Amino acid sequence: MITSLLVANRGEIACRVFRTCRELGIRTIAVHSDADEGALHARVADASVRLPGEAPADTYLRGDLIVKAAVAAGADAVHPGYGFLSENAGFARAVQDAGLLWIGPPPEAIEAMASKTRAKQLMGIQPLTHVTETDLPVLVKAAAGGGGRGMRVVRRLADLDAELAAARAEAASAFGDGEVFVEPYVENGRHVEVQILADTHGTVLPLGTRDCSLQRRHQKVIEEAPAPGLPEELRQELSTLAVRAARAVDYVGAGTVEFLVADGRAHFLEMNTRLQVEHPVTEAVFGLDLVAEQLRIAEGSPLEGHPFDNDPPRARGHAVEARLYAEDPSRDWAPQTGRLHRLSVPEGVRLDTGYTDGDTIGVHYDPMLAKVVAHAPTRAEALRALASALERAVIHGPVTNRDLLVSSLRHEEFTAARMDTGFYDRHLPELTAPTTDPHAPLAAALADAHTGSRAHSRFGGWRNVPSQPQIKRYAMAGEEHEAHYRHTRTGLEADGVTVVHADAGLVILEVDGVRRRFEVSRYGDHRYVNTTTLTALPRFPDPTAQHAPGSLLAPMPGTVVRVADGLTPGTPVKAGDPLLWLEAMKMQHKITAPVTGTLSELHAVPGQQVEPGALLAVVTEAS
Repeated sequence: MITSLLVANRGEIACRVFRTCRELGIRTIAVHSDADEGALHARVADASVRLPGEAPADTYLRGDLIVKAAVAAGADAVHPGYGFLSENAGFARAVQDAGLLWIGPPPEAIEAMASKTRAKQLMGIQPLTHVTETDLPVLVKAAAGGGGRGMRVVRRLADLDAELAAARAEAASAFGDGEVFVEPYVENGRHVEVQILADTHGTVLPLGTRDCSLQRRHQKVIEEAPAPGLPEELRQELSTLAVRAARAVDYVGAGTVEFLVADGRAHFLEMNTRLQVEHPVTEAVFGLDLVAEQLRIAEGSPLEGHPFDNDPPRARGHAVEARLYAEDPSRDWAPQTGRLHRLSVPEGVRLDTGYTDGDTIGVHYDPMLAKVVAHAPTRAEALRALASALERAVIHGPVTNRDLLVSSLRHEEFTAARMDTGFYDRHLPELTAPTTDPHAPLAAALADAHTGSRAHSRFGGWRNVPSQPQIKRYAMAGEEHEAHYRHTRTGLEADGVTVVHADAGLVILEVDGVRRRFEVSRYGDHRYVNTTTLTALPRFPDPTAQHAPGSLLAPMPGTVVRVADGLTPGTPVKAGDPLLWLEAMKMQHKITAPVTGTLSELHAVPGQQVEPGALLAVVTEAS
């Protein structure tokens, strides 16, 4: 029996595994980098061990340090989570060689399936070795790992070499393995996967399907179970192929077999020899705890009892999961950093997160803040519940994809289950159109008028002479807005609305006979009015905060990892040409020329750490 378990991971998945361990009475041990010293997963564990350094290559990808930590802390088992070393056969062997129980499949199964090239060969599929124009578009993929890292779609043969280099660098940084391969790119297919469980007694169970078609940069955004609208014959084929893949490598534990479904056909993608980020939707519809099943399987228990008495096990209702990211979808999904002042969701949905109020979102790791999951008797009810919960969630901190998630869940193409992996390519502009509240600036201004007052009373002081109009300026959704109000003998007034109540935290306005409540929070210059974010602007803007036309500013904090070959001041460039690459949150981001002209300034050098808004280069447009 397992009595003490170390999770070789961080953030949300470490907290998720610890939750099950506490329910089972298992002592928990965390590992943490220096950047994660105060992270939630390190705080909630019974014990934690420091991994010196900040970058993944120095910490969470150092299997030797993690095994040493497990032994030193008295663990008798290691759970790899997902990402990092979760599909590294060498790490699995090192754990076993140290006399520890490995919560995962045998190393031989990992070797056979963790490399996507070998997995495809095992399933009778050969990668492309020589790409020609007729093969385009193609997909460059990392042989190890997942999560969209080390993955690029190539539509022009001239771009292939550069995308191969970028994919190798990204894969090496994320997984410690820079091997990549090329395969045909199936456009506008559905991403469907099958969850499997296999014990040490020869039983392999397929636990239904999941649809993960809504993706950005090949990373999943919204997932659901079961996959809607699949013919029964295709469901059976997917389950049969998944079981066949598992049996081919004598698989043990929880795993996922992924497919692209197009024109009614299933195209094998890969087998993930680990727990998936989206596992909660399967847990919801089957009423089980997949982490608990992983632990029981590792202890040698057979798969039996509810819900495994049925063959196949039966799902109940429908579940949908949305990944809440600290990123700005309207700015090429740029990751965001900073302090997360507050995060809460309404009751009735599941929240899996590695953050709590006051935590800092840094630059070193994935920008996912949380997963929010809704389960209901029908798909329509689950979508409605999740969209409503996200809409009412309190998220005070960096920009997130919350509005995109709500719009996606309510989009008619998604609600009708007609989505595919090209969903965001087609609909991103409409989904990221600003949906601001026109009364939010006034509510912020009225709340600010009471901040610091002696009693935060409903009414201010009054004079015998009329008060001059007060004006406050705010930035909202990239635009400047002014709010006008006046102090009167009876309180505060604003044109077109009735101010029913106003204090530092709550404003109630009546518009056309309808009263609305605005809860206002402030952190420095930032204001959060219900779900709208505003920034208080100075009365007189700083004239020095200007940049020359054609300036390239860092869209996020990160590290300059590469500058285009031969790029120096005076080099002619074309609009869209890649000039340099930034690495932030385990992803590489390409910075391109905004116009056709001449590179007149270059301030970025490889290895340089930059903050948001830092001047990287200037391109002078050709006259």
